[in-house]
Amino acid sequence: MLKPEILDPQGQAVANALPSLGFAPATSLRIGKHVELEIEAQDEQRALEQAEKMAETLLANPVIEDYTVRLA
Repeated sequence: MLKPEILDPQGQAVANALPSLGFAPATSLRIGKHVELEIEAQDEQRALEQAEKMAETLLANPVIEDYTVRLA
């Protein structure tokens, strides 16, 4: 997800469109991305460590985005 202080034009566009489509206005709407990743590791801790490193290095931009890594 974009950090709260970063403008979200896509979320704003969707929020603005909701009333014209017959939906109640949203008081807050932000759009992010969801990444599912399957990796092989010796154990869950190592899998989490690998996924965290991947997110930090490539999958997210930590300057403008917050991210969470978890096992499914």
